[in-house]
Amino acid sequence: MTKSIYAQNVSQTKDEEQLWLGYFNQTRLTDKWGIWADLHFRAKDEFIQEPSKALLRIGGTYYINDDLKLTNGYTYVNHYPDDGHANISQPEHRIWQQVQFHTKLKKIKYMNWLRLEERFKHKIKNDNELADGYNFDLRLRSNFMFSFPLSKKGIIPKTFSAILNDEIFINIHSSNQNNYFPFDQNRFFAGIAYNISSYSNLQLGYMNVYQQLSPNTKFLNINAIRLFYFQNIDLRKKKTS
Repeated sequence: MTKSIYAQNVSQTKDEEQLWLGYFNQTRLTDKWGIWADLHFRAKDEFIQEPSKALLRIGGTYYINDDLKLTNGYTYVNHYPDDGHANISQPEHRIWQQVQFHTKLKKIKYMNWLRLEERFKHKIKNDNELADGYNFDLRLRSNFMFSFPLSKKGIIPKTFSAILNDEIFINIHSSNQNNYFPFDQNRFFAGIAYNISSYSNLQLGYMNVYQQLSPNTKFLNINAIRLFYFQNIDLRKKKTS
């Protein structure tokens, strides 16, 4: 169910309920090289009534060391029809670069990444037809996540952990200069992870997304159920003594 709230006829916030499903895979091939892949599907309108977005992201990763890595990749996004273009999906292509850092604070795991995205969204005319060319936007994302063990044994297979995750998005360049605003959105997540094995876990919880829309007086407030599955696979041959 979607509703709008007006404040002094200036700003408008639209509330939505969504479901976010995601699969993440980071596979280490050698001491220095690996592969990144993640796949997403999002539904909206009372969580499951209408599709919202589908996304495929792939990349190549260079490991500076076990805790610090660089990734460069490509993303394809399909934006399903919404209020702005009710009869057509909008394709988007992204090139992205990322630095990611992991560490452990006693039993608490910490992860942070900084990602730069060059976004090419297909132009739309008459609200229902793809036009020639693309609109270009440049965006920076800063994401951090804490994992807290819920077992005295720590974060090990067949245990649960609590997850706190926040990601802020900043617009560096926007093709729509009339409505340009540096803040793009913030995503906050709180949930529970089940650590299936030493290299995989399943996370379920609540996510709030607060997003700036166009024009600058419009905002989107998303209350979402988020279910993500993570895999970190190491295919390097084990050294024998």
